Amino acid sequence: MQPVDILLATLNAKFIHCAFGLRYLHANLGALQPRAALLEFEIQQRPLDIVEKLLARRPRIVGLGVYIWNVRETTEVVSLLKRLAPEVIVILGGPEVSYEWEEQEIVRLADHVITGEADVKFAEVCGHLLAASADFAPPARNPNPAPLAAAKSGAGLGSGLRAGENLPVAQPLPKIIPAELPKLEDVALPYDLYTPHDLAHRVVYVEASRGCPFTCEFCLSSLDIPVRQFPLEKFLTAMEGLLTRGATQFKFVDRTFNLNLMVSRAILQFFLARMRPGLFVHFEMVPDRLPEALRAVIAQFPAGSLQFEVGVQTFDEQTSRNISRRQDHAKLAENLTWLRSHTGVHVHADLIVGLPGEDMPSFARGFDRLVALGPQEIQVGILKRLRGTPIVRHDSEFALRYSAHPPYELLCNRDLDFATMQRLRRFARYWDLVANSGNFSASAPLIWAKPEAASPSPFWTFLAFSDWLFARLGQRHGIALVSLAEALFDYLVTARGVEPTTASAALLADFERTGRRERPAFMQVHTAPAVRPTPTPRHSAAPKRQSRHTPPPIISETASQPEVAPRRT
Repeated sequence: MQPVDILLATLNAKFIHCAFGLRYLHANLGALQPRAALLEFEIQQRPLDIVEKLLARRPRIVGLGVYIWNVRETTEVVSLLKRLAPEVIVILGGPEVSYEWEEQEIVRLADHVITGEADVKFAEVCGHLLAASADFAPPARNPNPAPLAAAKSGAGLGSGLRAGENLPVAQPLPKIIPAELPKLEDVALPYDLYTPHDLAHRVVYVEASRGCPFTCEFCLSSLDIPVRQFPLEKFLTAMEGLLTRGATQFKFVDRTFNLNLMVSRAILQFFLARMRPGLFVHFEMVPDRLPEALRAVIAQFPAGSLQFEVGVQTFDEQTSRNISRRQDHAKLAENLTWLRSHTGVHVHADLIVGLPGEDMPSFARGFDRLVALGPQEIQVGILKRLRGTPIVRHDSEFALRYSAHPPYELLCNRDLDFATMQRLRRFARYWDLVANSGNFSASAPLIWAKPEAASPSPFWTFLAFSDWLFARLGQRHGIALVSLAEALFDYLVTARGVEPTTASAALLADFERTGRRERPAFMQVHTAPAVRPTPTPRHSAAPKRQSRHTPPPIISETASQPEVAPRRT
């Protein structure tokens, strides 16, 4: 295998994800680019096997991207690298090591850490390390480096560089090297580094801007990073190149895509003008900002070709103030109602469990309010204590206790004890399996739709189902779809009083709509013997999961029972 001087690598959560950050580093290596290569792994792979592949390239420098989802496995990789090949220089980067690095084992093991946006700084550091000569060979490193406390006292760490300070030419580099914010007009775009295989089989990440103007205390994007735009013409030229090469799925990682209305409208018009079967574009949106100029363009997209991720997080006003979140909830509700009534946009809305000051009844009210607005998916996330975020200022007042291990999820707080948090974790998982998956669009709403209930609560009724389901199955993962369907049928009939024929008909409609041909035994018993014609498949631009969220048939026990899914008008 061809040796390289610089090897960029990371461990992705799944194969379908591409290492966007590493492609930026590779694209901006300049004259060093021919001396570099990029390798991607998954966290499911054995660290020993990963290290074997890294060392097979005989690198002088290994740059590793470290994130909340891979820091455990990457720490083991670095430990093995330094024991097997202590002469290899290990450089870390990424959000997990950009803040509160003093006590991290992975930082102790590594040679250097570049904090912040390292697009340009990484090339500068590598150039310094390789500058001596073509025959440069770095001195052997101690495979058992000193603890960080000793390093900070003068044994190798030092005080680091200040952001923007030039690297010393004749002196050893400090361990911690802060990167100044690069000018985006000077950053080389990485999109040519997506391979044909990437474009055909993986998520293609793109970005038109960086930064966030908001100050939500749970989020890294709030840390005084200004919003900056990539030059629009240069960006759209790159998107044209991806489309020409066959890319069909674009996931924008911009935190506030619709903040700059002129830019967001231009990008939407760009994709609309090039719309073709299979094209799917994902944006993360500011939920209370959807003026008429954007609505006019959005309404023209074919159903299923756009997905908007909408960070609601909480509807509670006091909780919003606690976390410094500014949001017009009335405008948010109006925008979601418009999206579901007048467009074919797939809406993925986020709520967070455990925010300081939000108890169970408050979260339940917010959840029910969001369900009534009709997004196709509601992701219920558990509050995480991300390194560097100011959410820690609430630890004492609200008794916030987090796991000491990634992903640093909340264990309990003043208003939600540990047992309640465990129930809510199961609730989040089962909601994803039953409601968000699109596999039970007709049958899931029967959990909370009852004729005698004037205003049934989706939250409390689904929580009861979640408790029942865990008591029955004893697990949250590895549940076969047929087993889940049978459990849902049993619950609807025995706990919710739904007529067996109604529950069976709803589940059968779900199976047929999602293209499943089997008819489990419980369906055969309670479904009329007449053969129901299989509906003509709907052609959707969306990926498989999103395409399941097509309007299901109305399944009701009485004329007064509400429709089981929102309808587009």
